[in-house]
Amino acid sequence: MALDSHIIERWRSSELLLLGGSAGSFKSIYSAVKVFPPTLNKAVLIIIHRKKNFFSEIEKLFAQNSRMSLREVCDKDVINNNTVYIAPANYHTLIEKDRYFSLDVSDAVWYSKPSIDVAFDSASDIYCEKCTAVLFSGANPDGAEGLLKLRQNGALTIAQSPQEAEMPEMPQAAINMDAAQYVLDTKQILELFQL
Repeated sequence: MALDSHIIERWRSSELLLLGGSAGSFKSIYSAVKVFPPTLNKAVLIIIHRKKNFFSEIEKLFAQNSRMSLREVCDKDVINNNTVYIAPANYHTLIEKDRYFSLDVSDAVWYSKPSIDVAFDSASDIYCEKCTAVLFSGANPDGAEGLLKLRQNGALTIAQSPQEAEMPEMPQAAINMDAAQYVLDTKQILELFQL
């Protein structure tokens, strides 16, 4: 499916981009980080499932290949445009009404902390139609319900094509509950991010 004028218009009016993924999503999200222009004029929050207490080089690798400022979320960080934020392991990342992050230590959701659902759900109430969210590959349905809430609150919602995803369960769960307005392959998603 080609990118139509509606998706492009919605994308350009967004102030926040959410990227969620788990198993099999790293390559696509890493590609996105590399193509973001330095003048994206949005804040980006990446929520990737990571093993508990597993030291990760994700932040370092992403930062070395991003043309935007990139950092791991800290509690009470104010959300700034043209910045890529990565949700830290062992916490849920929430967005508060004054547009800052808070970190939460409550129980894992779908065996995951950070939970994509938790982050998506909190963003849906604050950013509403000024948000774009993309759900990538993953082996469980985390993120699908959050994507649905985003869609119901006016956000632009996208699922990676399950045919292309290494682990199709996560985007397929979103499609099954009609949470994704668009189903795109990675090439189309990256094209959108550069418009």
